[in-house]
Amino acid sequence: MTVFATGGRARTMDFQAGDVGYIQKTLPHYVENTGDTDLKFLEMFKSSYYQDLALSEWLTHTPPELVAAHLNIDKATLDAIPKDEVVILPR
Repeated sequence: MTVFATGGRARTMDFQAGDVGYIQKTLPHYVENTGDTDLKFLEMFKSSYYQDLALSEWLTHTPPELVAAHLNIDKATLDAIPKDEVVILPR
């Protein structure tokens, strides 16, 4: 799991079966299965609704000048990022 923070900081942690991780409410995160078996995890939120916001969605709704400057990428690379839809499920 990678957790993104301000100032271009990020932290990546490897988890094993039974491990517990905590992500601060305001920080975006990314979970990837790097193993060779199915990943099962439980994600809980203190919220009345679920909202899935893909990293590409977040990046494409941030001013492009900021994304390009902070990630040190050109406009062509930024334009190639897929634009996903936000999923909001009712309570």
